[in-house]
Amino acid sequence: MTVDQDVLPEGERTPQQVSTAVMVGYATAAAGVFGWFLFGLLVQRQGFVDSFGESAGAAFALLLAISVIGTLRRNGE
Repeated sequence: MTVDQDVLPEGERTPQQVSTAVMVGYATAAAGVFGWFLFGLLVQRQGFVDSFGESAGAAFALLLAISVIGTLRRNGE
C-alpha cells in the first residue's frame, strides 16, 4: 500500500487558521439560508416543513459547493 503524501506526526502539524473573509462568507451564507427559510414561511406561506426542507436543501447544496471548492484548492497547491 502506498501513500500519495507524507504524513507528519501530530506535534509537527501546524494548525491552519480561517481567514476573516471566509468567516464573513460563512456568516453571509447562514444568514441567506435563514432568510430563505423565513421567506418561504412568512411570504409564500408554504408551511414550516416545506420551508425547512427547502432551506435545508439549499444549505446542503452550499456545503457541497464549499467541499468541492476546498478540494480543488487543496489539490491545486
